[in-house]
Amino acid sequence: MSRLYLLRHAKAGWALPGMRDFDRPLDASGRADAEKMGTAMRSRSYVPDLTLCSNAKRARETLEGLAGQTDTGKVLFLDALYSEDAACYLRLVRDHGGPGSLLVIGHNPMTEDLAMAVSGDGGEAERAMLNHGFPTTGLAVVRFPGDLAKATQGAGYLEAFLTPADP
Repeated sequence: MSRLYLLRHAKAGWALPGMRDFDRPLDASGRADAEKMGTAMRSRSYVPDLTLCSNAKRARETLEGLAGQTDTGKVLFLDALYSEDAACYLRLVRDHGGPGSLLVIGHNPMTEDLAMAVSGDGGEAERAMLNHGFPTTGLAVVRFPGDLAKATQGAGYLEAFLTPADP
């Protein structure tokens, strides 16, 4: 069994004049939410072996908030998680996944699209929450029967969907 953790970056502030979208930092609530999610992950023993993180500032700052509260494993920063689609996200999961667990810190709509695509089944409450959208700092936990290198559409089971508001 392996687990894929899909995390949308925390809430970022609006871009200031002349600032690229890529460089938008987290706002105060986003920093707090990233820390809350790190605490929630630690309390549920959601510990990735490897983290793939978008190079965008808000994703990197989300990772910092998590890492202050829980272990995030080895980390790789990838520009593709900012600029590419959900199909690319799945290729990256396959390329870097193994028999353990992988955390992907990315953006919407790619994170939501991938969570929906790979979750062929799941808990009723979790699927209902995911169907209502993927909020900032939302975390989808998708379990696969085998190696993540062989992850395919519909093969996963959505076992949890957390937001910073969850205890």
